[in-house]
Amino acid sequence: MVEPLHFLIDKTDTPIGELVLIADREGHLRAIDWTEHEGRMRNLLRLHYGDSFRLEAARNPSGLTETMRTYFSGQLDAIDSLSVRTEGTPFQREVWTALRGIPCGVTVSYSELAKRIGRPAAVRAVGLANGANPVGIVVPCHRVVGANGSLTGYGGGIERKRWLLDHESRLRRTSTA
Repeated sequence: MVEPLHFLIDKTDTPIGELVLIADREGHLRAIDWTEHEGRMRNLLRLHYGDSFRLEAARNPSGLTETMRTYFSGQLDAIDSLSVRTEGTPFQREVWTALRGIPCGVTVSYSELAKRIGRPAAVRAVGLANGANPVGIVVPCHRVVGANGSLTGYGGGIERKRWLLDHESRLRRTSTA
């Protein structure tokens, strides 16, 4: 019988709601979502790992919770070096890697993201991969906008997306001034 994966779960308050974090024992962030979407996050974990995982409550696993608090308090680069380990298709992981290359305070369109991964015709597929991202904020899917700059879908809601973009843009401007 296969030994189940042990994941650690923690929650923290943010200015835009309570955040749920899932980490493995090695300190890799596996999933992150908002408390009201915890069911969706657990379903995603089951999709990727079947029933071969167990969640265990933990306080600040590998410092990840504190790092997220630091990001929300204004030190935007705190999340840049967080270790992330996700399941997903090779295409999804390629998109998620490209997302981490979008600088804080900057937005790109789905079309631009598709070009960055060398697949300019795959705009819809890029959008679907973006929406399937299990590690929002750290893998910054909120930095992707419509071709005309409009705020489009975000699993946590458009108002959170707007807040995250404003938070990053405002703090990036003050740090470069």
